[in-house]
Amino acid sequence: MKIINLSESNTILNKFIAEIRDIEVQKDSMRFRRNIARIGEIMAYEISKELEYEKVTIQTPNSPAEQNIPADKIVLGTILRAGLPLHTGFHNYFDNCENAFVSAYRKYRNENEFDVIVEYLASPRLEGKTLILVDPMLATGISADLSYRAMHSKGTPAKTIFACVIASQQAVDYVISHFPEDTILYCAAIDPVLNEHAYIVPGLGDAGDLCFGEKE
Repeated sequence: MKIINLSESNTILNKFIAEIRDIEVQKDSMRFRRNIARIGEIMAYEISKELEYEKVTIQTPNSPAEQNIPADKIVLGTILRAGLPLHTGFHNYFDNCENAFVSAYRKYRNENEFDVIVEYLASPRLEGKTLILVDPMLATGISADLSYRAMHSKGTPAKTIFACVIASQQAVDYVISHFPEDTILYCAAIDPVLNEHAYIVPGLGDAGDLCFGEKE
C-alpha cells in the first residue's frame, strides 16, 4: 500500500494544518471550514498525479493545441458530516466528478466504548471508476472501512484513494491491514496516538463540531 504524508514536505499546507489545530483560530468556524477546504484543494492537486491521462486537442483562437488531461472517471465520496468542507475543496478541482455520500458516526455504549453506525448511502455506480474517499479525521480506521464496504454495494472501483487531513498511526496501520494492497492513502499529517476516547492526539478535536457547531 502506498502511504503519503504531505506534512513531511515544507509547503503552505503546513500553515493551514497549524491553523486548524490552534484553539484560538478554531473559534472562527468559517475560517476552520475554509482551511479544511484549502487543504482539500492542495490534496486534490497532489492526488491528480495518481491519475491516468489522455491527450486531447483544444482549438485556441490562434491554432489547435494538444494537452494531457485526466482520463479517470472519478467518484468523490465523503463521510458525513465533517467531510463536507473537505469535499468542497476536492470538488473545486475535480469539478466534473460524480459524487457519493455516506453517513458514519459513533454511537457510544459508555464514555469510552462505541460502535460505528452507517445509516445512509447515496452513490452512483462505482464499477471501473476511481473512488476518492475523503474524511478529515482518520482516528481508528473503522468508519473509513465500513463506509468503503457500504460503497462497494454500488460496484468495485478500479482504483481507490483515501484522503484525510489528520490520521493516527493506529488508523494507518488498520488501513494497511484491512484494505487491498493497491489502495493509496494520502494524509496531510499523521499523529502518533489515540487517547482513551479514541480521539487523535495531538489532533484538533471534533472536526464536525468545529465546522458546524456542537451536536446533542
